[in-house]
Amino acid sequence: MATDHVILSRRHVLGDFYSRCLPIGNIPVFLDSAESDMIGYVDEGLGVYADAFRFYLTDELCKKLTMGHFTYSFDYDFADRKDAASKNRRRIKLNSITLNSRKGYAKPEPKIKLKSTVAVETEVAADSEGKA
Repeated sequence: MATDHVILSRRHVLGDFYSRCLPIGNIPVFLDSAESDMIGYVDEGLGVYADAFRFYLTDELCKKLTMGHFTYSFDYDFADRKDAASKNRRRIKLNSITLNSRKGYAKPEPKIKLKSTVAVETEVAADSEGKA
């Protein structure tokens, strides 16, 4: 299992948590649930001021991650436990990131097939009225 890395913007990965998240070290990455096996890790190894996460995953997972096949969910703790009143503004410390596979969608039926089905039903209805 060869590992590769892909670099993504912190803002892209964290979304609404961007302004609240403390800098991270090496944290584990899981696939589809935090109870599954660890598939890699993520760090901010590009320096203190670099605003990016570096994911260390397999080549296949790196490709899927860059193509948008995953959404992110986080396991975190609140960094400051003093101010419980401002829960929406509290700083967070990430414990792990979970990559959730996006669900596929059902392909729409082609319109040509719909028209032919409607035409056949109309012909059957016309034949049954003519025989009655």
